[in-house]
Amino acid sequence: MPTYQSPGVYVEEVPAGSRPIEGVGTAVAAFVGLAADGPFNSPTLVTNWSQFSQTFGGFIEGSFLAHSVYGYFNNGGGAAYIVRIGDDGASDTPAASAELTSAANPELVTYQATARDAGPAGNNISVEITDVAGDDDEGAFNLVVKVSGQPRENFENLSTRKGGQNVVTVVNEQSQLIELVEVGSASVADRRPASATTFDLAGGGLPVPVSMSPTDYVGDVAERSGLGGLEAIETITMVAAPDLMAAYQAGLIDLEGVQAVQTAMIAHCENMGNRIAVLDSPPGLNAQQVSEWRVDRARYDSAYATLYWPWVKVLDPLSGQNTFVPPSGHMAGIWGRSDDTRGVHKAPANEVVRGAVDIEVAITRAEHDQLNPDGINVIRSFPGQGIRVWGARTLSSDPAWRYLNVRRLFNYVESSILNGTQWVVFEPNDFDLWQRVRRTISAFLTGVWRDGALFGLTPDQAFYVKCDFETNPPDSIDAGYIITEIGIAPVKPAEFVVFRIAQLSAGGDGQN
Repeated sequence: MPTYQSPGVYVEEVPAGSRPIEGVGTAVAAFVGLAADGPFNSPTLVTNWSQFSQTFGGFIEGSFLAHSVYGYFNNGGGAAYIVRIGDDGASDTPAASAELTSAANPELVTYQATARDAGPAGNNISVEITDVAGDDDEGAFNLVVKVSGQPRENFENLSTRKGGQNVVTVVNEQSQLIELVEVGSASVADRRPASATTFDLAGGGLPVPVSMSPTDYVGDVAERSGLGGLEAIETITMVAAPDLMAAYQAGLIDLEGVQAVQTAMIAHCENMGNRIAVLDSPPGLNAQQVSEWRVDRARYDSAYATLYWPWVKVLDPLSGQNTFVPPSGHMAGIWGRSDDTRGVHKAPANEVVRGAVDIEVAITRAEHDQLNPDGINVIRSFPGQGIRVWGARTLSSDPAWRYLNVRRLFNYVESSILNGTQWVVFEPNDFDLWQRVRRTISAFLTGVWRDGALFGLTPDQAFYVKCDFETNPPDSIDAGYIITEIGIAPVKPAEFVVFRIAQLSAGGDGQN
């Protein structure tokens, strides 16, 4: 209390008996995979598809990352961290190129134009050959370099002969977009490219690693690479690695490598304690095979991991055809959508998978009966109801942590209380502090109960908070501890809805 020296009226601000706890975010995803552009092994925040495409490029062949991120945002996902991997120092980035053919012989290739910048961006470049207006020299021509159909560079009065206007010399000295080389041994006259012709560059793509191992995905905490780089970001709540299956399909990683990476993802989530791994199954598995993969081979057992099957069919903008992709990105988006509309306590199931044209395997109820007890969350197609997620279980064998929404609710409560009680540290450890802690946490849990996340007609039935002499004996106080015991009763999903229907005798009284 301050000391006052003169008479007067003074105003003092005093702390309230309890401080509010603000709920943490529950739907922040992290994706690890291959991209066309962007920083390597540096978790980068994106909040929409436009930011992702500007930073990491768009859809590319041999990668599921862009499809998964697009599916994530399309299904209602919010913020996401992207970790681009694959930079092993021994990769080759294909550059787009085009062959220019002779005007005299359309089957004769005379020049090759190659984009100066390797990668998919070169696929938007084209080279157009036009005649020189009013020129008596039939061998002269103009060369226009276009990007996405718009002229960017124009070189006039070029020639195939040696000299200052030689097409190779001029283009290679002045162009910022392409390089030109002579091909074959055609005569000077036959080398002239065909007029009124546009040659489109193609073949630019993703840097293709010479080799890839599970280490590229797992990464290192000290170097902030791969999964290890995500440990520094506390807000992440779900982790997916869709391109693990792309590496498997390309033959760069075998099934044991897939299992090693997924095991590392589970260990990462368990160690962090505030996030859940969204796992994909290998492609092309039927109901029996995915059950054998889950139970006999992978043998995962964790409340911090989920497995979704089968793959979903989506439109591939590169080919214009439909293709199958791992469902993890779409599922993470559905988690975010369910959290926004209902809350983290609602099981993220019985939700339509936006953007899904079809599923890889359609199963029967009998097959689903075998998969659901194993914790395999099935994606099913229902007539007139679209393609829906029809499972919300973790991979835990413990019945207490069987349901995904229960694990996520506890993650939410634990993280919120952790962040909202930092003010307690170094406060005088006495009965007054214990009361303030109880009031603070009770007020927060009352709000959680009012949102429908806790089971019970009253707050006393839904939770309890205990911080007194029993939880804080003298030896605990002397050691610098303040211990608070919290118990909550989470709501469980109505997974099996049973209606018992009986036939009443005619004229019976009946019961309501």
